[in-house]
Amino acid sequence: MTSPARPLDKLREKRGDRPAVALRDRAMDNLRYIRETMERSAAFTHVSGLGGVGMGLVALVAAALASRATEPPAWLAIWLVAAAISFALSALMMARKSHAEGVPLLSGPGRRFAWNMIPPLAAGGVLTAALARAGAFGLLPGTWLLLYGVSIVTGGSYSVRLIPFMGGIFMLLGLAALASPAGWGNAYMAIAFGGLHIVFGLVIWRKHGG
Repeated sequence: MTSPARPLDKLREKRGDRPAVALRDRAMDNLRYIRETMERSAAFTHVSGLGGVGMGLVALVAAALASRATEPPAWLAIWLVAAAISFALSALMMARKSHAEGVPLLSGPGRRFAWNMIPPLAAGGVLTAALARAGAFGLLPGTWLLLYGVSIVTGGSYSVRLIPFMGGIFMLLGLAALASPAGWGNAYMAIAFGGLHIVFGLVIWRKHGG
């Protein structure tokens, strides 16, 4: 013999209501929503100041070597090797900093930081190949500085305010390099990739660690 339905059950059947979601499922959904909201609003603070200093030192060495290069392809090769070393060093130092803080490097803010930096850097790679093939090596320093600055501004919008400010200075130096004689390009590279990285790296290290 079946037990009579409770009034509340009859009311639900009459209204066509779906069964109530379990309290645990609601709690998990709420926690997931809170976590995603916090990730979207959090800033990427794992930019390494010491990594920036290291990138600056690599750039200064590259500028000294490149100033002695007698052929444009050799000059280009020196800077491309320096760029590869710098990016590897920066990634290593950021990974070390995030590991020390117990947060995955490619968490929500980290992913947004990376994805916003990639398009300008990719455009820079394409333009590097095109300008080198055309023999327009004198346009490369300004192009690199401008697009690197754009990548720092766009990626830095998810980081501390100091980062996009640095990117803006890179952009200004890139514009100045494009408007200056081609022979000044190496000096602009030393000032920007060397000096700016060291100065801002030290400031980031003092204020945000790493």
